[in-house]
Amino acid sequence: MVFSSDLVTGLLSFLFTILIFSYLIGDNPLFRIAVYIFVGVSSGYLAALAWWQVIVPRLIYPLVYGSVLEKAFTAIPLLGAVLILMKISPRLAGLARIAMAFLVGAGAAVIIAGALSGTLLPQIAATINAFDLSAASARNISVVEVVFNGAFILAGTVFTLIYFHFGASTKADGSIRRLKLIEINALVGRIFIGITLGTIFAGVYAAALTALIERISSLINFIGNY
Repeated sequence: MVFSSDLVTGLLSFLFTILIFSYLIGDNPLFRIAVYIFVGVSSGYLAALAWWQVIVPRLIYPLVYGSVLEKAFTAIPLLGAVLILMKISPRLAGLARIAMAFLVGAGAAVIIAGALSGTLLPQIAATINAFDLSAASARNISVVEVVFNGAFILAGTVFTLIYFHFGASTKADGSIRRLKLIEINALVGRIFIGITLGTIFAGVYAAALTALIERISSLINFIGNY
């Protein structure tokens, strides 16, 4: 038998699929071997990707072949990396706080900007567009349906945001509670959040089921071909 690359790939795919499916009978060494190999291969791939697409073109090449200005700009992140490596030594660990503070601040800024531009503003725009009568008429949707859909989306957005309102006041008995009206609205928001999470879970379950069907079909095709 000639061992072609397709045959070797199919055998490895078949082997690792069986190892992963062995988890159905409980946690066992075969499943752990497959997980360890997957984690190791993924870590090696990410390390190689970081080396050839980040470190070499953006750090080594500018330091070796770049102009004086490029070397000066490259020395700044290099200094930060050196400071982070100082955490290895307990005596010099304090020097790493400068670079870590910069990373945390930059990461927080990126997260906040991403939340605004990727979640909050699009949600506001989608809520406003839900009341767009001209767009609804182009799709032959009645005004009543447009108003109902827009009101439902608006209510879901408002009640969900109210759920994350954590302002509270101290009561006479010493307990800290939110206002009764906010508690009621937060309960409605919790219902919307539950529906959303249920929909997301259903999507994840459907995706997992699709992957399972694809894997079983691939195994059947592989066995049938060889």
